[in-house]
Amino acid sequence: MATPHEPAAGADMTGYIQHHLHHWQLQVGDSAFMTLNLDTLIFTLLCCATFLGLFVLFARRATAGVPGKLQSIVEAVVLFVDGLVKETFHGKSKVIAPMSLTLFGLIFFMNFLDLLPIDFLPWLWSGAHSLAGHDPAHAYLRIVPTADLNTPLGMALAVFFMVQYVGLSEKGVVKFFAEFFTAPFHAHGALGKVLLSPANLLLRLIEEAVRPVSLSLRLFGNMYAGELIFILIAVMTLGAGIAHASTWFLGFGQFVADFGWTAFHILIITLQAFIFMVLSIVYLSMAAESH
Repeated sequence: MATPHEPAAGADMTGYIQHHLHHWQLQVGDSAFMTLNLDTLIFTLLCCATFLGLFVLFARRATAGVPGKLQSIVEAVVLFVDGLVKETFHGKSKVIAPMSLTLFGLIFFMNFLDLLPIDFLPWLWSGAHSLAGHDPAHAYLRIVPTADLNTPLGMALAVFFMVQYVGLSEKGVVKFFAEFFTAPFHAHGALGKVLLSPANLLLRLIEEAVRPVSLSLRLFGNMYAGELIFILIAVMTLGAGIAHASTWFLGFGQFVADFGWTAFHILIITLQAFIFMVLSIVYLSMAAESH
């Protein structure tokens, strides 16, 4: 969510945008590959703790009588996800529904951080840097974990390995690896199967590799774009004085744009969590079913 601000990285638009798109990082060793985005890790852990704490609390306070509003919402989400899994996944695994619910809830909580005022937490972090005697211009903080490619990619890889595990457990080692050479093209006779096996193997490897890429990039692209739009809305009044006429004119436009985009973004953050969950269930179902 965009807010009026005094940018920590200077009064120019480019500096403000770059400052908001820079992570609070810690480099481990001399390799840039081992750079940790500390803000992503911290807010991911906070979302995990919030999700787990809320569901544990609701589970302990659940009543068989007339449920409260929050319990009704949680029950509706749980029943919806459970029904979706039963309709889509026809295997024997009992962890698919809990995993799907975890994916949806966790991604929704992480996406929801994008609705917080975009300058509020960075402003607090900048103030803490100043009190500690550090330069506030280098107080970087990004609070949306799913706008960092590492988070969606990590979850997509977790789904990828879960898909392989379900395929192995449902079909066995021999049948699981045999399908790499016998599908999607089928042939009668040993010679036809041998001739089509290289094409089947190539297509299967491409199919398996595309799944985590598409899962991660879809979520990352939507959340990164949403965060960037909030930043662009915020720069509408950047640098203009409070007494300047353009500030009041653009400020009204900023309020309208921010309200409209926030309302639309609520749909996006929910839809992206739902899509990630549904595609994960579909991939798991495909791994459990025989061709």
